[in-house]
Amino acid sequence: MTKIYDLHCHSDYSDGILSPSELVSRAHAQSVNVLALTDHDTLSGIHEARLAARDCGLDLITGIEFSCQWNGRGVHIVGLNVDDENAALLAAVEDQRQRRQQRSETIAQRLHKAGVEGSLAWVQAKAGKGTIGRPHFAQFLLERGHVKSINQAFKKYLGAGKPGDVKNVWPEVAEAVAWIKAAGGTAVLAHPDKYKLTRTKLRELCADFKEAGGEAIEVLSGKQDANVTRNIMLLAEEFEFLGSLGSDFHQPNQPWQELACCGYLPEGIEPVWQQWCH
Repeated sequence: MTKIYDLHCHSDYSDGILSPSELVSRAHAQSVNVLALTDHDTLSGIHEARLAARDCGLDLITGIEFSCQWNGRGVHIVGLNVDDENAALLAAVEDQRQRRQQRSETIAQRLHKAGVEGSLAWVQAKAGKGTIGRPHFAQFLLERGHVKSINQAFKKYLGAGKPGDVKNVWPEVAEAVAWIKAAGGTAVLAHPDKYKLTRTKLRELCADFKEAGGEAIEVLSGKQDANVTRNIMLLAEEFEFLGSLGSDFHQPNQPWQELACCGYLPEGIEPVWQQWCH
């Protein structure tokens, strides 16, 4: 039987809804055989996920999704099969945590000036030991009645040009790739279609990622259009990238990002897991 892989998902240690153990249980119920937990800029959920995976017989790949920048644009690099005890990686995670903490304090200050009080303590409690991101502030705004939907929270308070629009100075792509490789992992360019780059710019990103030591690209990210998949396959071929796939699952009731929704890697693409799954 062909194994089902899902190598990109999130728990409540970043901006997901489910705990790591709940996430693993859901993946198992969705017939996932190999799962990578790739929370944003944190490894904190790995231990719980590892125990849950052991209990249900699911193979767990240690992963992380780093926030970084390329030519001033925010991009995400997934690290797969990393050593979660590697000193360089742990130092990088702490650095990212501090960046997020500083950003969250500034967002809270700006929201306060806009008449929204009490956001920082709330999002810190909500995030717990996990990373704080704008989705936490959006949830706060919704639950406190400042907005009627998450989308409205971004349009009114958190989106471009709004009071809570605080740009973070993320590390460059090459730095994130170096962290991943130092920990023995494989660097993957996450959801390339999400950046809405022109074909020329996307090729430039792939070239820079390759030069930095990047080895793989997400050929499939959630339920995506077949034309998008074909275009990414061409990039994988041109730059000799290994292929990865992942739902980018965050919460239930979003079928376009449900666990296992990607199915199987297209034929002709060399899978990223060939390096560490036997």
